[in-house]
Amino acid sequence: MQSLFYNSTLSNSTVIFENGKTVLWIQLVMAVLSIVGSGSIIVFALFQNLLGTREVRALFFLSLADLLVCFTWLIGAVLLNQTCDNRTACYNLHAVEQIFYMSSFFYTLNYTWVLYMRLKEDCCRDVTGQSTVFPGRTSSLTKMALVLSGVLPVLLMVPVFVVGNTNSCSRSLSQAYECLLMHTWVLYSPSRARLEATPCHHVHAYSIVIFVSTFAVSLSGILVLMAKARSVYARCVESTDSLLDARGWAGLGVRRRQMKLYPAAFAVCWFPAVLLAVLILFNLQEVPLLYVILYLLQAFTSPSQGWLNCLLYGWTQQRLRTLTALEKRDVDTQTPLLRSQKQKSYATQTE
Repeated sequence: MQSLFYNSTLSNSTVIFENGKTVLWIQLVMAVLSIVGSGSIIVFALFQNLLGTREVRALFFLSLADLLVCFTWLIGAVLLNQTCDNRTACYNLHAVEQIFYMSSFFYTLNYTWVLYMRLKEDCCRDVTGQSTVFPGRTSSLTKMALVLSGVLPVLLMVPVFVVGNTNSCSRSLSQAYECLLMHTWVLYSPSRARLEATPCHHVHAYSIVIFVSTFAVSLSGILVLMAKARSVYARCVESTDSLLDARGWAGLGVRRRQMKLYPAAFAVCWFPAVLLAVLILFNLQEVPLLYVILYLLQAFTSPSQGWLNCLLYGWTQQRLRTLTALEKRDVDTQTPLLRSQKQKSYATQTE
């Protein structure tokens, strides 16, 4: 009876993916939105010659990784709609996708590091009254991190390409919808019995492990940087007290919110995909409906980071432009007493 229920539920899951093509259309819409968002940041950075700034340069590479992720999703949708046998193409496409996924993880961590250093610099400038810059060594490490964020995922995925193509592991892809999303074919048989320990089984498990591991490492690093940013901000508030002007307080508030919003977007976008990978890795197949829900959530969230980052960057720039305009207006129109009152108001808003 339990086996019958399992097979029936799993069959319903397949119907959702194959006939309804729900995931396909969700994936297409979200991928197009993220292509627009990531592309906007890339074009803006190039045409405004902003790649010389650390923050924009880090966001540029993150947006580039997100853009490539979305293009691979679109290619997967095209392969799904073709009638010929695309199992080999789908297998290699999944491997390429995972390279871009992991690059996006590392570039998000790198961008969070740059935001943290920017917040730290702003606080040091406000306390000492002097402008601070990255030391030469820190700047070199930042550039090295940009390179490693793109190179390391490629090196980690070399075994997947070599072993997978040598042993024709693409034969594990038996359903058309498996061209769409990562981790869509299981490590274990429907009867929950472990498959024969073949090279394909090992390399599939390896790809899931490094996917989850890189996410865990990136998320842990981001959480550490958020905690350090909170500590830096608290010390900055204690040290500067009422020394900052209105724009200074509001600017620090914007930087602090950046340190919260970008990591939050990262976690929301990738948590369903990571949870799905963990369930498959540990053969937790007792609730097939949960897999359907996670596949649908993954289709919504995984390709949406580029779109969300674009919205967050636009919000940041709008806030900073508004603060600059208010500062100019205050200088021209307000008395010293009014400026002092405005200063206290901004300090309250940023708490």
